[in-house]
Amino acid sequence: MCRPKPIFRAVNDLNPQLFIRPGHWDAWPGVRAAQSTRHGGVSPPPFDALNLGLYTQDYPSYVSQNRLRFFGALGIPPERTAGAQQIHGKEVLYVQNPGQYSGFDALITDIPELYLTVTTADCNPILIYDTGQRAVAAIHAGWKGTALEIARHALRNMQDRFGTDPARCHAWMGACIGADEYEVNADVAEQFPEAFRPWDAGRSKYLLDLHSANRAQLEAGGVPAGQISRCPYTTMAHEQHFFSHRASAGHTGRMLAVIGLKAE
Repeated sequence: MCRPKPIFRAVNDLNPQLFIRPGHWDAWPGVRAAQSTRHGGVSPPPFDALNLGLYTQDYPSYVSQNRLRFFGALGIPPERTAGAQQIHGKEVLYVQNPGQYSGFDALITDIPELYLTVTTADCNPILIYDTGQRAVAAIHAGWKGTALEIARHALRNMQDRFGTDPARCHAWMGACIGADEYEVNADVAEQFPEAFRPWDAGRSKYLLDLHSANRAQLEAGGVPAGQISRCPYTTMAHEQHFFSHRASAGHTGRMLAVIGLKAE
């Protein structure tokens, strides 16, 4: 089975295919953060194999088994996770208890052993760790959420709720659709500055750069540029490792990005 290049460090060397994570965050052993791949699960095509999406047409029993494998590899109790049915909006939820919520695309918490999750299959997952106040955020940023500046909304909510200083935050963006892969029409492109949606004459399409657009929002919100990093893989170019909604014409599974604080 094909594996990602050894750019990322796995938490559990016995399960290197299940997830990737920001290895440079090892300096903070009190936080867990990762994004799943599509490897190591039980789901059949077109959800093969580690589909973690609760709102797909995959068999729920397969999704449950996949989640047990993923969370188990990370040492996360599944009953201590929180997620949401995402709506491509800008609403942010302060999570105090595990469970599934509806109508939110960003989750924040400062409660230890409560793990926030967002699902993606081309959209940009963004994880934020506030090293000062010990708080975290998980953000789902598709083109609509990015246009609505959901990353900045999440940061503002962290400032209001926890007293977060963005200068002490670190952000990591997981695998999403690449800047040279995301073809959009004028109705989408016009919602972004020109720098993030160049025109490709050969394809007669605009090319939307979700990573750069969200990086700019994080920097504008006060996160230092040197504290923002990203996964170098993209979902369409590396579909053998990640689910891509666009590459599969909508018939595919979902990755999960997760972040949470360990109890001190």
